[in-house]
Order: sequence, then C-alpha cells, then structure tokens
Amino acid sequence: MAALGKIRSRGGILVAAIGLALFAFLAEEGFRSCNGIKGEARQQIGQILGENISVQDYQKLIDEYQSAIKFTMQRDNLTEQELNQVKDQVWQQLVSNRVLQADAEKVGLTVTEKEIQNVLNDGTNPMLAQTPFVNQQTGRFDVNALKQFIDSYNKAKASKSPQLDQMQAIYDYWLFIEKNLRTQLLGQKYQALLAGCVLSNKAEAKMAFKDNNEESQVQLASLAYSSVKDADVKITDDDLKAKYEELKPAFRQNVETRDIKFVDFQIKASAADRNEIVKEMDDLQKQLATAADPATIISKSGSEIPYIGLPVSSKAYQQYPDIASKIDSLAVGTTGVTENKQDNTLNIIRVLSKEQLPDSVQFRQIQVAASTADEARVKADSIQKALAGGADFEALAKRYGQTAEKVWFTGQQYEFAPTMSQDNRTFVNALLNGEVNATQNLALAQGNIILQVLDKKAMTTKTTAAVIKKLIDFSKNTRSNAYNKFSEFVAKNTTVTELEKNAAKAGYHVQSLNDISTAEHYIAGIRGTRDALKWLFEAKQGDMSPLYECGDNDHLMVIALTAVHPQGYRAWDDAQVKEILKREVMKDKKAEKLMAQLKGVNSIAAAQSKGAKVSTVNQITFSAPAFVQATGSVEPALSGAVAGTAAGKFSKAPVKGNAGVYVFQVDKKAMRAGSKYDETLTMQQTAQMNMQLVGNFMQDLILKAKVVDNRYLFF
Repeated sequence: MAALGKIRSRGGILVAAIGLALFAFLAEEGFRSCNGIKGEARQQIGQILGENISVQDYQKLIDEYQSAIKFTMQRDNLTEQELNQVKDQVWQQLVSNRVLQADAEKVGLTVTEKEIQNVLNDGTNPMLAQTPFVNQQTGRFDVNALKQFIDSYNKAKASKSPQLDQMQAIYDYWLFIEKNLRTQLLGQKYQALLAGCVLSNKAEAKMAFKDNNEESQVQLASLAYSSVKDADVKITDDDLKAKYEELKPAFRQNVETRDIKFVDFQIKASAADRNEIVKEMDDLQKQLATAADPATIISKSGSEIPYIGLPVSSKAYQQYPDIASKIDSLAVGTTGVTENKQDNTLNIIRVLSKEQLPDSVQFRQIQVAASTADEARVKADSIQKALAGGADFEALAKRYGQTAEKVWFTGQQYEFAPTMSQDNRTFVNALLNGEVNATQNLALAQGNIILQVLDKKAMTTKTTAAVIKKLIDFSKNTRSNAYNKFSEFVAKNTTVTELEKNAAKAGYHVQSLNDISTAEHYIAGIRGTRDALKWLFEAKQGDMSPLYECGDNDHLMVIALTAVHPQGYRAWDDAQVKEILKREVMKDKKAEKLMAQLKGVNSIAAAQSKGAKVSTVNQITFSAPAFVQATGSVEPALSGAVAGTAAGKFSKAPVKGNAGVYVFQVDKKAMRAGSKYDETLTMQQTAQMNMQLVGNFMQDLILKAKVVDNRYLFF
C-alpha cells in the first residue's frame, strides 16, 4: 500500500515520463519511416502517370535489351555509346508502353493468346524474321521449329541437361521477342481503333484531288524583306509581348532545362611525353618483329587491340578504321611505327599469316566429360572409332544425353573477343580448317569434343596479326601540372563574371551550353560527367561548381549555372525566345511597309514600277508550297492565295510570305497531265492523310502522363 501511495503521489511525473517515452517511440518509428521513404525515393528513377519506376525494374529492362542485341549481333559487349543508346531506347519504350497500356485498358483493348498464336502461325511479322526459328530453305519463320525448341528446352530444364545453358540464351531471346510482339500488336489495335474515328467523305475527296492536281501558272511580283534595312524598323517591348501571345504555344517546353557557361580543359601529351612514347614504341617494334609468341609482347605493351592468335577478317578491326583499311593489303612481316592523327595513336602491325577461310561454318559436336582426362580420352576414342565404323552421329550423341544439333558458327562469334583461351583457340581453328564431313577428336582441358564440320560458306581473306596501338598519352607529371594550374584558377574565380573575365588570361576558353535536360548522358559530350550533371540539377542559378575530373581522366571542368527554365512556357524576355520574337516582329513590320508600298497595285506592270521583281512560276498547287526563286523561300501562303484566285485574275491583295510580299496574275489553271479521279482510292488516301495528322497521339498521351526522368542520378 505504501508503494502504491508513493506511485500515486508521483502520478504527474510518471504520466509525463510515460508520455515522453511514447513520444520517443513514435518519433523513432517516424524517423525510421522517413528514412525508409527517403531510401525508397532514392531508388526511383522516374515517374510515369504518377507511378514510381524503380531503378531495379529499369535495369532489368536494359539487361533484357542488351542480351537481345548481343544475341543477334553475336557480341559479348556494347560500347559506351551503344549502351547509352540502349538506355534511351529502353526508357522511351517503357514510357510509351506504360502510357499505351493505361489508355488501352480504359477502352478494354487487350492482346489475347489466340491473336499471338495467329501471328506465329502466319509467320510474316518482320519481328519473327529476327529469330533463330527461320526455315533456311523458305526464308520464313517456322512455328513448328519454335514449338520443337520450346519442347526441347523444357525437357532439358527438367533433366538439368548440360545443353541448358546454350538453350537458355535462345529461350530468353524468344521471351524478349514475344513480349515486344504483344506490345506491337496492342499498339496496332489501338491505332486501328483511332483510325476508325478518322473518316473521309466524297466532298473531301474531290477537294483533295483538286488541291493535289490543279496546277497554276502565274506572273509573280516579289518584294523581299531584305530590301528593307533592319535599322529602319523600330521594335518595342510591347511589339514583342504581343507577338509572344500570338506564338505562345511554340514556346512550351515539356521538361525543365538549364543553361550553363563552363570551362573544359583537355590535358594533352607534352613534347617530352611524346618523345618517351616514340622511344618505347621503337623498342616494342623490334621485340614484336622477332618474338616467337606475340601474345607476351602485346600484353606487355598495353595495346588497345588484344591479340587472340586466330585468323580474322578486316571486319574484326572495324572499331579501328586505320587498321581495317590496310590489314588485307599488308604482306607477312612487321610494319614500322606509324602515327594516326585521327585517334592520336602510334601503331605497329605484325602479320603472321594470311589464308582463305570460311566466315560461316556449320558443325555438330558431342561433348565427352569424365572424372579424369584419361577416361574422357578413352571415351572419345571409342566414339570416334564407332563413327569411323559407320555409327550414326545423332544416335551416339543421344546415348550421352545430347542432341548433336546442327549449328552455324560465324566470324562475328570470335573475331571481337577481348581474350581467347587455348581451348577456344583450338576449337575455332578446328572449325575453320576442318575437312567437311570428317570428324575430329579435340582434347581440351575440360574434356574431349568429337567435332564434325558439315558445311563451309563465305570464303574470305583472314589474317592472323598482332597489333600494338598505343595512345600518345600525357605523363603523370604533365597531368599534375595541369591539375594544379586549373585548380588554382577555379579557386580564384568563384562567379560567372570572374570566370568570363579571367579565363582567357589563364589560357582557358569559356563556352556556353543551353537547354540541358535530365535526359542527357554527358555535359558537352564529355564522358564521365555524371557527377557534374547531378550538381547541375541540384544547383541554383548563379552557382559555381567544384572542379570536376572527367573524360578519360584527361578533362578538367568547372561549370556556372546561368539560367533555369522550368517546365511550361518560356517567358517572353527569355534570351532565346526574345531572339525569335524579334525576327518575327521584324518580318511583320517589314511586311507592313512593303504591303503599303504595293497598296492599290492591280497589275504586274504597276508592281514592277514599285520596285518588285517579276518572274514566272509554274506548277503551283494548293497542297505543295510554292518555291520562289526571287526570295529563295518556300511560300505556303502564296500557294493558298493562288488556289483561291481564278484564271485571268489578279491577286485581291498583297500576300505576306516567309521571305517577302507578293502580288500575282494567274495566267492559267489546268489539271495535271495524266491525273484521273478515282473516288474510292482518293477517299482512302484522304483518310490516311487525316490519320497522319492525328498520328502524334502518342506524344499527346506522353505529355499528359507527366513523365519524370531522373536517370541522370543513376547512369
């Protein structure tokens, strides 16, 4: 009881303590929740239709697309530029697909399994021609070949067959094709639905036929805007504001952009650096010319081009045009050290051999694995003896759990390899040099392979060569001196005004770049500027960036953010907008002067007396804008005015065009020779033309989807 009384006497303190504890608990949970939300936000690469897109989902799509490209091109890697193109294409496709699916769902559009099967059975969709399931004899997609493959894949997966890894790449590629096929069909159905809303009638068809085929010949009098001096035209802010309201839709931007001024300094090799590299290459040339194994010399040299020790076609060097252009014409031997100014390299080529070899080889194989190399060799010998005795290749393969599938091997599959193991080298040489229908027993580190070459195609010159290509690069000392100097410049110039004032004195050049968006991969096309992009879209107008080291460790950069253009309409006094407005207002005011000059003119002669240039213009139609030689401009307004003026009549009023003011006399009108009205065909053509006018529906849907692109934060 005493204890209970003591607790009661301190009830207020206890309640407060409990309250604080509860608050602390809630605060901690809230803090964790906020951190969780922030962490989740940091994983969002953007938004489409208000839905967050995670970086993991986006990366998965990139990986799928990359795998598909590598499969079709038979390449192991993509260049950085190619990968950036993939990232952009995947994002654009992701946005389009999400927007299309959302709108299609509203109207109940779907793609059924039956529709997919119909496309496969038909086999004419161009996408299907890019699959491995094309009949070599007919050149058409074979749905039965697809069914057989999927059945074999499922069996291999269930039995965990050694062939599964090879089949997996084909299966994944098919899934990629099938997914894109569904998207394509949905888009076609949506477009067909939209096309059903765009109709044409007989009256419209007749007008369209006339607009396309009625040709006019006119006597044209032209007064070019260039005949009025700019200095004689006064433009006020009120003029610009009025023109802005007239043209405002043209100044809408769908994403935020930013303008910068920046200094980019590229570090280059000094004369001393160059001399040192030349000396090194001269020594390497002597070593390469006499080396029994070029691989050691190439590895030591740090050459940009790897040595794989196999005969390759000139296509293998397509990334290096200077090598590709001369490799076929070089005789066996070693070149001297040559410079390529285009890629700033020194080069040595040693040609070891030249042969006429196939670029495509069809083969089949039986892989022989065992617990020991001797056991594998014994098994392989027995298989080869059985084949020599007339045994069936496929039957033997099945005995060892394999299909002995006939496969085509092409030069692309090995010529771009960055490295080549001895086993792979042995295998490729056996394919290239193997006699058709003969069997070979290849002893490799992982076991034996019984190989049979079945066919050879596309005989071409292949060269085994060792190439040393080395960049004429700067030394550590040269880079250190350049960095210290640039760092000092950045530290002393902390505003855009100081940057512009002092850059030239320090030997640097200030550049401008406008309208950078978050969709950019680089700043000014310079690699390795992702950190600079992150800074740019977090900075405020007038901010100066820190020093960035970018490029291939050979660029130093500092940036000043000079303007931010939010999503929406650019202001009338924006520098770029203002320049456009000035040009348009200048044109309007010159047109006013010239139209006043031609006021009351009712003949070509009268117009000529006012200073107009006279010419004959033929074959003017309403649907095709007329080109006026006298002003050097295409003039749609003139085509419309001519179409509305009867033969033998003079223009009702001067026509304001893009490059001048015009009056004209219509000499004659006639239907184009050979034109014949086909009502059904013309109605179809008109409907197609109308469909083209609404064909930008996807852009409109995307605009309404409020897409947010934050990829620059991750890639």
